[in-house]
Amino acid sequence: MKKISPLLIIVLLSSCNNRMQTKTYTAAEIAAESKKLNDFLDVKFDEAVARSPETASSFGLKTGYDSWSDRSDENGDKEFAIQKAVVDTILAKFNLDALDAQTKLSVRMLQEDVKRTEEGLKWRHFGYEITQMGGVHNDLPSFLINIHRVDSLADAQAYLSRLKKIDKVFDQTLDDLKKSEALGAIPPYFTFHYVTDDLKAFIASLDKKDDSNVLLADFSAKVIALNMEKAEKDKLITEASDVLKTIVKSSYQKLLDYWTALEPKAKEKGSNGVWSLKNGAEFYASQLHFHTTTDMTPDQVYETGLKEVARIQDEMRVIMKTVKFKSDSLQEFFDFVRTDAQFKYSNDEKGKKQLLADANNYIDSMRVKLPDLFSTLPKAPLVVKQVEAFREKSAGGAFYEDAAEDGSRPGRYYVNTYNMADEPKYQMEALTYHEAIPGHHMQISISQELKGVPKFRRHEFFTAYVEGWGLYAEQLGKDVGKYQDPYSDFGRLSMEIFRAARLVVDAGIHTKHWTREQAIEYFLKNTANAKGDIEHEIERYVLWPGQATGYKIGMLKILELREHAKKELGNKFDIRQFHDVVLTNGAVSLSTLEELVNDWIAKTKKS
Repeated sequence: MKKISPLLIIVLLSSCNNRMQTKTYTAAEIAAESKKLNDFLDVKFDEAVARSPETASSFGLKTGYDSWSDRSDENGDKEFAIQKAVVDTILAKFNLDALDAQTKLSVRMLQEDVKRTEEGLKWRHFGYEITQMGGVHNDLPSFLINIHRVDSLADAQAYLSRLKKIDKVFDQTLDDLKKSEALGAIPPYFTFHYVTDDLKAFIASLDKKDDSNVLLADFSAKVIALNMEKAEKDKLITEASDVLKTIVKSSYQKLLDYWTALEPKAKEKGSNGVWSLKNGAEFYASQLHFHTTTDMTPDQVYETGLKEVARIQDEMRVIMKTVKFKSDSLQEFFDFVRTDAQFKYSNDEKGKKQLLADANNYIDSMRVKLPDLFSTLPKAPLVVKQVEAFREKSAGGAFYEDAAEDGSRPGRYYVNTYNMADEPKYQMEALTYHEAIPGHHMQISISQELKGVPKFRRHEFFTAYVEGWGLYAEQLGKDVGKYQDPYSDFGRLSMEIFRAARLVVDAGIHTKHWTREQAIEYFLKNTANAKGDIEHEIERYVLWPGQATGYKIGMLKILELREHAKKELGNKFDIRQFHDVVLTNGAVSLSTLEELVNDWIAKTKKS
């Protein structure tokens, strides 16, 4: 073998070291390159919002105020190409080594978003476009009522324009439904009567001139409030009535006709689990990954659920002893809280007002405790609202809708008063902490109000992070001395065990061929929820594979990271600083959250 001279070895090593060395950048250079990239990202974000009129409206903007967003596959492909081109441009034209930590994180999140979008497009017609949980039939009226402001004649005309263009949205939806049908992704049979009832009721209301015609009532109220001549107002309202009776009614009827024709196929071929679909196992794995942002397998999700259900039931037994329940049977205790009158609101206006008052009282009492837990507090206002009559029958028990960034719309904590039996008193405290503060309103508003990050970071969404925080927020109430009534503390545990049981049932339905009846039986045996509530929840898991697993997986990760930080930092641990790390970077994947917490731990140790 030919020997290499020592001099050549030195030259080669020197050359290699020079190539491995990276340039050191000044603070000014890093700030300049980071600003340049963030400005670029904000321009691209604004362009994307402008291409989506409904998104713009939800942000309080009036870009494309007379139009709906394009729901076609062609537009989806186009938007993905634009998204990918943004990342390609960043990699080609910006110096990634000269970016600050937050901007580097933004680049990583964009790359992650591209992968998530690409995976989503692969399965876009495997989901169910229309169900009792959502779809254009309910979403568009809700959008016009809650999002479309009418501050001028131009805004009223834009509202009318949206009504006139509603047929295109329904045509695109029908196209999607037919593509799903061709793949065998026909909604389960149980969902049909909900949607059919909603469609028929809405169609019947469009010929009326009373408050049951919710869009005419909404438009009329908004127009009447304008500073205009009465004759001009009457002309606008008459035009709206005519459009509702023609274009809007025809669009809803077309959807109902298709839905009615699809129903027999659902009875014959509709499945309660995606296992029955071609490539169903791969689809479910993708949904688990999307909603948990982990690589957990269905079996791991299932086993985690079993373990958590057992742990929480042990804590419930402690509550049983505290209230001196007559029996040691957890099943008997479940039956007691399900049926005893002391835990129910009256199913009348008085009961509904009491429920709303309780929600507001829990919010007010928690506000006092927030400085003990958080350094950063949201500025956005919050209101408690009843779910509107036109969607209360099929809507969930409670949910949150974001505030507008410009302050024109507060955050809304909706409670459903359609069936008061499904809203037990003992769960209202935990439910309010989850949906309002310190839960969704807190997390989402802080994210929207972030400074020094590109706009897209303020609107990121990861199920495990967002819903995991909501479930974690229920636990925070316990940490600061809430749930003084032991039954309210049981309510907290009952909501947590519900999320744990979801892990078992979601994986059971979609990978273990569980029937709807098996899933209901598991919940009745292991949770305290009313049967009607359970049935609605099981239907949700069937219709939305994997989504419900994100809550518990996200909460477990946040608690795991908090305990890790406490152990590593000892006396240096500050819960407010920990929550700043979790909340002031916006929504992130669980792996990214873990990196952020570990970085904070390392920096705090050095301080």
